[in-house]
Amino acid sequence: MTRTVLIIEDNPGIGELVRMQVSDLGMKAVLVDRGDTGLERFREGGIDLVILDLMLPGLDGLAVCREIRSGGGYVPVLMLTAKSTELDRVLGLEMGADDYLTKPFSVAELSARIKALFRRVDALSSQRSSDDEAREIEVEGLRIDPVRRRVFVQGLEVELTAREFDLLWHFVSHRGRVFSRAQLLDAVWGYNHEGYEHTVNTHINRLRNKIETDPAAPRYVQTVWGVGYRFMD
Repeated sequence: MTRTVLIIEDNPGIGELVRMQVSDLGMKAVLVDRGDTGLERFREGGIDLVILDLMLPGLDGLAVCREIRSGGGYVPVLMLTAKSTELDRVLGLEMGADDYLTKPFSVAELSARIKALFRRVDALSSQRSSDDEAREIEVEGLRIDPVRRRVFVQGLEVELTAREFDLLWHFVSHRGRVFSRAQLLDAVWGYNHEGYEHTVNTHINRLRNKIETDPAAPRYVQTVWGVGYRFMD
């Protein structure tokens, strides 16, 4: 079945470039140039991926992403931004974006991100098909429900983004094993591009802020200096 990608981008040149690349990948591209119009189209259904600009007329990208995530079901969101500060990236990720690209970006990189997101969607589908066999895991006050994708710390539920949950579940599923940033990018994000390992750092910092009693001295997700990270053994 052909996948449908909703592109919400108000820059005509960039929008057309993304539309052409999506079409070249054998997918159906729907291009709109306003945030409110894009959200309306998303709510009509049938969208498999949203490529979302941060700065938009009508409704900005953060608000659109928040609305997408407030509904039922899961559709990956790739955010585009002309801004390169960490704050803008973190805000987008906090609203539920799965990944981001900073303009200007190459066609090859865009293609790689799209393919990686769909590989992740397919992997999640396979995982959910065997969810009946999955069990909750509890480690020293941290409880993870893989079926409902819910996380509790000392009995209180914490809200994780889809990518944060995937990162935590990957760690917990390989307790004690040390992963480099490149290995985590490949396993959790589905790609490994040199220069994007800071994405891992950002997500781990945000994950620690949500599950650790003291993020500065983490108990669950530990740093192995000079190598990478591991979940407590």
